[in-house]
Order: sequence, then structure tokens, then C-alpha cells
Amino acid sequence: MSTPGAYLRLIRIGWVLVREGVVSALPSEDLPALPKAAQSFAGLFARRRARNEDRSDRLARAIERLGPSYVKIGQFLATRPDVVGADFAEDLSFLQDRMATFPVAEARAAIESSLGRPVADLYTHFGDPIAAASIAQVHPATVMKDGVAQKVAVKVIRPGVRQRFAHDLEAMFLVAGLQERFLPNSRRLRPVEVTKTLEQTTRIEMDLRLEAAALSELGENAADDPGFRVPKVDWERTGRDVVTMEWIDGTKMSDVEGLRAAGHDLDALADTLIQSFLRHTLRDGFFHADMHQGNLFVDPQGMIVAVDFGIVGRLGKKERRFLAEILYGFITRDYRRVADVHFEAGYVPSHHDVASFAQAIRAIGEPIHGQPAETISMAKLLTLLFEVTQLFDMETRPELVMLQKTMVVVEGVARTLNPRFNMWKASEPVVGAWIRDNLGPKRILGDVKEAFHAAVRLAEAAPEIAAKTEKFSREITAMAENGMRFDAQTAEAIGRAEARHSRSGRVALWVIALTLIVIAWRVF
Repeated sequence: MSTPGAYLRLIRIGWVLVREGVVSALPSEDLPALPKAAQSFAGLFARRRARNEDRSDRLARAIERLGPSYVKIGQFLATRPDVVGADFAEDLSFLQDRMATFPVAEARAAIESSLGRPVADLYTHFGDPIAAASIAQVHPATVMKDGVAQKVAVKVIRPGVRQRFAHDLEAMFLVAGLQERFLPNSRRLRPVEVTKTLEQTTRIEMDLRLEAAALSELGENAADDPGFRVPKVDWERTGRDVVTMEWIDGTKMSDVEGLRAAGHDLDALADTLIQSFLRHTLRDGFFHADMHQGNLFVDPQGMIVAVDFGIVGRLGKKERRFLAEILYGFITRDYRRVADVHFEAGYVPSHHDVASFAQAIRAIGEPIHGQPAETISMAKLLTLLFEVTQLFDMETRPELVMLQKTMVVVEGVARTLNPRFNMWKASEPVVGAWIRDNLGPKRILGDVKEAFHAAVRLAEAAPEIAAKTEKFSREITAMAENGMRFDAQTAEAIGRAEARHSRSGRVALWVIALTLIVIAWRVF
């Protein structure tokens, strides 16, 4: 239930968006007359400076005024173009998660509270913050291991961020509820469910132990991958409010000239980046979902190092097969197969016509085959595909949308390294191998093996299941022969509850009767 505070926060959000010119910059072509007039009226209250700025600049300034938690909300919504629209998702993707630092004393207090030890016992040196974001900030530090000093990065949670985010989420739930109630066409997007996903994602991100676990898991998955790694976690110095990890000396992937000056092969880096992402997605079903240039480094050995694992994505085997079959279907121009996959997965309601859906898929695929390979974007293909599926009532699949958005970002980073980047050629070794292993005879063998293991587990549990079934059967038989019986305590409790119910019912009847008398008296 929404509190008065949620409505006040909602009013504040609206006022900030109006003042920073965001409302007046919204697309108005399809708006009815009254909302269009209201939008024009809102433009009168926009700051003069905002009227001369691009919409993305207005949006960034508004979110900066609203505070750190709205930066995180904006970044999350940037991964959901299905909810906010492609244009706004692109605007939100430019949000810079750079906030003012908080005092070192507060960071030390958070570490000591989380780990239960003095900072001096944990680190031989603990420096001032070098970067601060909406949820945490990073400090350089030094630890002693086996008598050797090692530099580490210490990420510390921002004080009070959990409480503030909980309050701001209340306003988000209010907006989502109003949207579902008054905009029936938006129910397909499940805005309340999207907000719940945001809540869960951010709660995970605010527990730095879980970010450390994500680092550890992806590190194990990618241990033998060529050209890619993640920092090692120092578990002794990691807790709910702090994570300590290996310090990375390298060049940010956003510094293209710096990479070139360091002698790195930019074309090879672009190929390695996309291949690593696809390995994590298809092979492991677990991927870094925030792989923008600021979270990617290249170390002196030419290895790509990914940091900041606050946002990760997972795909089940069903979703991975779905993705691979779609890509394979577009490559081979088997549009009917692409359509069938959507229906088999249950993503498109069965009352739609498969042939009509295949026709819509062909409208996406055919133009691609007339282009040079280096101009074809896999991310753009998936974007177009999700746009078409909206016409056929495909419900939002958060994991697929997050994958598509991450792929857009990763492919964009690869093209900054190599403007002639050929997505299909770079991805073929990974996608082709996965398809051969999972959509051919090996897939059948794997399915048989999984079915066998499931049958073994069922056989192991069979005696326990049989015993429980026999006991349940005896109890049902006894009830049928003797009727249902309660012990004295249960019977007494039921009697008291029934008495309360009867009294409540009588009170309710009297209230109704008195109300009818008042209404009749006013009428006559």
C-alpha cells in the first residue's frame, strides 16, 4: 500500500522533470489533445537553460538532481527499452554513475562494522577514494600476503543508500500500479513486475558479498578463456558492505588512443570481447550485464579485464537454445523455424498464426542478407525482433531483454575498437560450436543423459514417496470411515473463532441497517 510519502516523492519527481525540461521534450506526435496541451503548458515552467539542451542532457540533469538512487533506477531502465522505449533507453544509457565521494571516516566505519575488525588490522594502507558511484565508492589499499605487499581495490557501500532506495522504490511501485490500472495497453509490459525486478536487482547489488560471488563464479567459468579474465576476490576482507579485490593496472577500453599507443591489437580485442560475452551467455548462461567501456580494462599482457559485477544476467538452457535457434534460423533464412521456436517456447500465444508470424520475421531477415557482413548488427537484429514480437502479444522476457541490451552495448564497444567489425565472422567460432554441440546429435545425447539422471533421482526418492503415499491413503480411508475428528484443543479454538465470526457478522449487519436507514431518511 502506498503511503502519503510516496505521493509526495512522486510530486517531487514530476516537478523536477518539468523544471529540467524533460516533460516538454517527450515525443508528442501520438498524444491526445489534452495531454499534448498539458505538455505544452509544462514547457512554460522549464528552466531557460534546459530549453536549449538535448533531451539526454535534460534527463541526465534531472536524475542527478533527484539523487543517487535515481541514477541506479535510470541505469536499470536503460536495460529495458521494451518498457521506456528505445529512444529513452538510449538517452538513459548515457547516464554517468559518478557521484560525490563520502568521507573516509564513514568508509572506515562501514568496513569495521561489516568485517568486525579494525581497518588497521585489515590493510597496511587505506587510501582516499578514487571513484564514487550511486551505491558505493572505491579506495586503493595495500594488504600483506605471505610477507609481500599487494595493492587491492576496496569497494565500500554508500552510507544510508539502502534506506533511501527503499523510499524511492515506493514511488516507483506507485507509478507502476497507476500505469497498469489506467493504461491497459501497458499491462503486457508488466510494469509492477519490472519494478519488482528492479527491487531485487538493486538489493543484490547492495550486498557486496553477492557481487563478490558473481566475480568468483564468472572467474571460474572463464578460467581457461583466451584473452579475458576478472579480478580475484579477497574473501577474508569481504562482507555485506565491503568487497576487496585484486587491483587492476591497465588501460580503460574507452581510451582507444591509449590502447593503440600501448601496442594492443584493437581488431583482436574487438573479436575477443564479443567472443567472451557469447561464451559466457551460451556456454555458461551467466554474463556480465553492464559491460560498458568504463567497466572494461586491458592489462599490459593484452587481457581484457571486466570489473563492477553489480548487474549480471542469467539464461536457462531453454533460453540459450531459443537464442541459438533464432540466430541459426536468420543465418540460414529459415524464417519458419524462427517462428516455430517462438511458439514452442511459449513466448508467442498459441492463438496467433505461425505463418503470419514467420512473414513478420522474414521482413526483418531479408533486408539483412542484402547487406555487407560488417554492417549487420546482431544486436540490432534482436532489437527489431523484439519490436515485431510486440505485435503478436509476446510478453516481456526480462532475461532476454537484458541480454539484448547488453549485446547492444558490447557490440558498440567492439565497433569503437574496430569500425569495420564483422559481428558474424567474430561470433561464428563460438555460436557455430555451440549450435553443433547443442542442436545436433550431441544435444540428443545430452538430453538422454539428463533424463537418465532425473530417472535415477526419482528412483532414489521412490521409497520415501511410496511411504508417504501409503500413509496419506490410510489417513483418507480412516476419515472416510470415521469422519474427520479434532482433538479438544482444536475444537475449542474453532468454537471461539466461530463465535467471533458470528459477533462480527451481527455488528456488520447493524452497520448496514443503520446506513440504509440514514440513506432512506435523506431521500424521503
